[in-house]
Amino acid sequence: MAEQIIFYILAIVIVVFSILAVSSKLVIRSATYLLFVLIATAGLYLLLNFHYLFAVQIAVYAGGIMVLFIMAIFLTHKPGATMNQRMSWKVKSSAALAVSGLLISGYIIIKNVVKVAGYLKGDELSMQDLGHSMMGTQKYQYLLPFEVISVLLLACIVGAILIARKETGNDPKENVKDK
Repeated sequence: MAEQIIFYILAIVIVVFSILAVSSKLVIRSATYLLFVLIATAGLYLLLNFHYLFAVQIAVYAGGIMVLFIMAIFLTHKPGATMNQRMSWKVKSSAALAVSGLLISGYIIIKNVVKVAGYLKGDELSMQDLGHSMMGTQKYQYLLPFEVISVLLLACIVGAILIARKETGNDPKENVKDK
């Protein structure tokens, strides 16, 4: 009974702070709300007795990634400034695509729930098997997608910094031309 109460509290925290993270007008507050979501997710891992995932969630995501996000915010924006919120066709089409993505994902999950239930009845994977699966290069192993996502995130951060430098006028090439 106590575990269910803790689960519901963590679920409510995740839902509320997720909504606040995407609806806040202040960028730094959005990052702080995201931090609360990541910590509550780590609480779910702890509730499920996944101590390794709990530690990784706190160390990597709540620690490292949030520091990276906050530094990117400080480099690209004024942290206390409000963001412009416009309801253009891009926002509406993005919302429609997000809803359709949720529906497709839900359909796939419901369709494959029998397969997942078969895996849940078996023994727990060892850490070695999990490590080989995550960092292997064979079929159904995930080293290549992991590296592609890391390069994509790096490219996004570099692009955001370059765009912010052009908007604020801190481009070193422009300073050389002025002199």
